[in-house]
Amino acid sequence: MTAPSLLLPPSAVERPLLVRERFGPTFQGEGPSTGRITHFLRLWGCNLHCPPCDTPDTWDRSRFDPADVARHHTAREIADWLTGRPGERLVVTGGEPLMQQRALLPLLRLLPGYRVEIETNGTIPPLPEVVERVEAFNVSPKLARFAAPGDWRISPRALRALADCGKARFKFVVQEPGELEEISALVGEYGLGSVWVMPEGTSSAAVLEGMRGLADAVLARGWNLSTRLHTLIWEDARGR
Repeated sequence: MTAPSLLLPPSAVERPLLVRERFGPTFQGEGPSTGRITHFLRLWGCNLHCPPCDTPDTWDRSRFDPADVARHHTAREIADWLTGRPGERLVVTGGEPLMQQRALLPLLRLLPGYRVEIETNGTIPPLPEVVERVEAFNVSPKLARFAAPGDWRISPRALRALADCGKARFKFVVQEPGELEEISALVGEYGLGSVWVMPEGTSSAAVLEGMRGLADAVLARGWNLSTRLHTLIWEDARGR
């Protein structure tokens, strides 16, 4: 007997998502939606290899076997997990979630009432249907200091596609005010709007110190300053 999935056209065969973790309800901790009740879906896999990454278990096979730290979930399983929970906001993060955007589409179709944000490093252009079905892309291009040597951290095609879609906010993680010049160059070259600057830090003390050191320079450029609310509340606790 032919397997049921083989009776469906290729476009109708659902691919499961490879998920590192899912958690919530909690609060969105960064950017324009800070403080809103949110659920998080963290996908496994990334096309960058940033040494300071705070979630290396989503991509670093030298230290983490995906068979041990991730599992596949169908769109229906994730939608059922969200059913009845407070809030109507889902943040899909990673890793790099747009690596699995075709597999993500069935989930987006099951969540017409949800406000979905996708966190992305800005190196992969989004599919038109993904653009249509999400509320926002939180785009975090990696600055030179943060990225691994040899990584393709800046994709002109992807950045322009995200900037042109009308749903992108560009969030840059910085360590010191001098890095704002690098951001200015990217904003000018690719026409990036809705710019947010966020200090690097995994403790409340580091985040507050970073915000104080950046505030005046960010304000002078007409940009937005983001806190890391989850860090201020729970320090570096995972899954909060």
